[in-house]
Amino acid sequence: MSADNGKLTKREPAGTDIDSFLAKVAATPSVKPAGQRGKLIFALDATASRQPMWDHAAQIQGEMFVETAALGGLEIQLCFYRGFGEFKVSPWLTRSEDLLRMMTSVFCAAGQTQIGKVLQHAVNETRQSKVDALVFVGDCVEEDVDALGAAAGELGVLGVPAFLFHEGADPIAAFAFQQIAKLTGGAYCRFDATSAHVLKDLLSAVAVFAAGGRAALEDLAGRRGEDVRLIAHQMARQTGKR
Repeated sequence: MSADNGKLTKREPAGTDIDSFLAKVAATPSVKPAGQRGKLIFALDATASRQPMWDHAAQIQGEMFVETAALGGLEIQLCFYRGFGEFKVSPWLTRSEDLLRMMTSVFCAAGQTQIGKVLQHAVNETRQSKVDALVFVGDCVEEDVDALGAAAGELGVLGVPAFLFHEGADPIAAFAFQQIAKLTGGAYCRFDATSAHVLKDLLSAVAVFAAGGRAALEDLAGRRGEDVRLIAHQMARQTGKR
């Protein structure tokens, strides 16, 4: 990873973190039948430090619906924690405007992380109806990493990959997020203020992959920018692994 005194450089979005993330997305099995909606849990840390990124995510969330419409659509469930033990889960949503309305009504509040609840919720949901992917966006971990690993392992057994987007450079969070990604068969990607714009294409890519698999993602690359073309390139290299 390119770094300068522990901080990511401005070239990081095209660097090894993104490459590694995309390679792992490419290697993740996707067996969603054609025409069926993908199901994705979109989980975010809504503690006080997260307000700027929450606002950014609210602005870009519509891309996930737009890019998956032709694949049979996408169901997204918003999941977040904040404040003193507050943990909220939305109904399953199929319209961008419903998710946007919900996200813009939420304000962030100081509190401890509750990632364990996110993982356990994903386990409970997929036991009722298969969830194709869990996306989590956060910046720190204030929980027992071993306990998180146990929950992640259960999610991995159920075949639900977790894709973790880590804002900033907290080393404890990096270790925990990487372990969760490994145990669920998902992927980890780090970003900061200089690379937050990459989040839009990567979220869209994971959503498209959840809804339609690798072929759908390769098609997306023909209609989008550099980041998605990079994804398609990584997918092509993984042809023999799927």
